[in-house]
Amino acid sequence: MTEIKKTKFNIPKNVLFCISSLKQKGFESYIVGGCTRDLFMNKTPSDWDLTTNATPEQIQAIFQELDIKTFYENTFGTVGVVFPKNQIIEITTYRSESTYSDSRHPDKVIWSNNINNDLERRDFTINAIAITPLSKDNFEIIDLFSGQKDIENKVIRTVGSPEQRFSEDYLRIMRAIRFQTTLGNNWQIEKNTEKAITKYGYLLEKSAKERIREELIKIIMSDNAGFGIECLRKNNLLQYILPELEKGVDVKQNKHHVYDCYKHNLECLNYAVKKGFNFHIRMAALLHDIGKPSTKKGTGKDATFYNHEIVGAKMAQKALNELKFPKKDIDKIVNLIRYHLFYYNVEEVGESSVRRLIKNAGIENMNDLLKLRMADRIGSGCPKAEPYKLRHLKYMIEKVSKDPISVKMLKINGNDIIKTLKIEPGQKIGQFLDILLEEVLKDPNNNKKLYLINKLKELNKLNEKQLIALTKNARQNIKKVETKQDKMTKEKYWVT
Repeated sequence: MTEIKKTKFNIPKNVLFCISSLKQKGFESYIVGGCTRDLFMNKTPSDWDLTTNATPEQIQAIFQELDIKTFYENTFGTVGVVFPKNQIIEITTYRSESTYSDSRHPDKVIWSNNINNDLERRDFTINAIAITPLSKDNFEIIDLFSGQKDIENKVIRTVGSPEQRFSEDYLRIMRAIRFQTTLGNNWQIEKNTEKAITKYGYLLEKSAKERIREELIKIIMSDNAGFGIECLRKNNLLQYILPELEKGVDVKQNKHHVYDCYKHNLECLNYAVKKGFNFHIRMAALLHDIGKPSTKKGTGKDATFYNHEIVGAKMAQKALNELKFPKKDIDKIVNLIRYHLFYYNVEEVGESSVRRLIKNAGIENMNDLLKLRMADRIGSGCPKAEPYKLRHLKYMIEKVSKDPISVKMLKINGNDIIKTLKIEPGQKIGQFLDILLEEVLKDPNNNKKLYLINKLKELNKLNEKQLIALTKNARQNIKKVETKQDKMTKEKYWVT
């Protein structure tokens, strides 16, 4: 259906410029794909896609004439038009249907002069609407498959036969779930489309792992991540993406948990999403207990899962490798899973144990590790994410990670004193250093070698009694600074 609608769409000037530039040369040009869907949903598109009956070479010639940089590095007719601040608008030539022998790429790219042909080959009705401006508030809208109606009713439906659409590109099976997850609340997949997803889900296994990974990331980073993972499971797709996770379904836990292993992992992810945690924490929250099913011993409230964090870390590493995640992401996620079960009780664990945890997990990972523990607690049914002992651990981590107040902070050392004063090693060296340290604690600007050397020469003129008194006073003041710093750190984490 083609209609002329008087409406307001917030379309950037560069997009309008591209459309008008093509039209001025006698070509058609439409905004298509996710852009139009977002516009009808009153969202701001993150990127802009245009389509036209101009060939890639003609597109490039038009913008080169306008002294605007373009690039064309693919076989699908997509030209990138580059504007200031590296904004890129992609313009693709109309294409017609073709066979898809590899269920990903068309065997042959066939240009078309008809926008209808281009819309007919798209995946879902909500992505198969084309719009072009006729004037400031008047737009031509081509909607052959009632995509506007599906957007209004929050329905995800394939363009034409689901079997045909999915056979062209198996990844569309997962994309349907991703759209249901990311578009907002209450979106539903149309009945025949959903049946085809369930029936042909096994074909997803033939899709490139990198593409599956990218869809999974979009689900994990959405506001409905847990819902999205559950939709994958209900539609029999999770077994082809993260089978290790699905093995936790109906695996009961012990007295410390109210959910089975799978549900617990999902609740941990939900909390991580609610708190806006980063991707590494979200992924670790989802996978942190995948080692439990294979390590479970016993039944009921006293069941055990010894070493599940070690087993789970190895399983996660294998799963993430298979999905072609970058090594740096794998290392981070696996590290969080490996050390998520750290033990800490205020009265039992001392500074040496905290230092060992920091050494093993890495100081740069401690904040994320604590956030993962918070998600783990909520996912276990605990009422508080951050009890006193976790706050106390934060205090201990900061305490043992700080450089201690020490004469090592000074810009001079014992050898400098011996050389400057031409004295033998002895008790005086320590006295001088402590007095100089107090000077620096009072004013850090004093920590300059020339200043300290001059101060040292003054101290060397004191008699023994004066030096002892000054040293005693300096050490008392250093202790006061240490006590004050520790008090401030405790107050920061509300511990005593």
